Amino acid sequence: MPKLILAVGTAALVVLAAVAAVAAHGASSTTTASFNLTPNPKFVRCLAKFPDDPSRPPTAKVTVVKGNLNDHLTLHVDNIKPNLAFDLFTVQRSALDAGGKPIIPAPSFGLAWYQSDVQANANGSGDVSIQTILADQIFGVNLDQTPPNPINTFHVGFWFNNPDDAKACGFDPTKPTPFNGEHRAGPLAMISVPNGKTGLGPLCLNPDASQPSGCNP
Repeated sequence: MPKLILAVGTAALVVLAAVAAVAAHGASSTTTASFNLTPNPKFVRCLAKFPDDPSRPPTAKVTVVKGNLNDHLTLHVDNIKPNLAFDLFTVQRSALDAGGKPIIPAPSFGLAWYQSDVQANANGSGDVSIQTILADQIFGVNLDQTPPNPINTFHVGFWFNNPDDAKACGFDPTKPTPFNGEHRAGPLAMISVPNGKTGLGPLCLNPDASQPSGCNP
């Protein structure tokens, strides 16, 4: 009987140690993040509800919560020109540097995933909520490519749905971008900026240079 008690006690201690290790690992891992999108400087006057008032710029705040099976993202926009429509994507690259300045020459956005529509209401605000794989792991892969190359889309941005809405800021509506369901969208309106140290977008909550993606999945 004493040997049995000792064995049971030892097993319990092993289980407790394992649970503690898992808890410690979870506690050190980032599971939530909030970040702001930055307006595309060239088209900010066509985006802003108050284009002549720098104290009330257009804003877009993203909050991501990492879940067990998938993740939850909310987007809140404010001080947007009333009733404008946009299209939300996760993309491989940002057009802006870590300081929010345009990258010259402008890079390709790379791989892009259509995530949601965005609609500003009559007051110039709006909300979006999506549930999918986002934090640390979001990627696409073309299996026809040799070899297949998984590509992470750690940036978040949205585009003018109607090309005419950006015409006054110099956009040519006869040369639309593909960023809506009809593949006839306007230019980039707002987007996330890369981390100044890692160069990754903010959907990478846990950077890890030892991983192929640069992020700990």
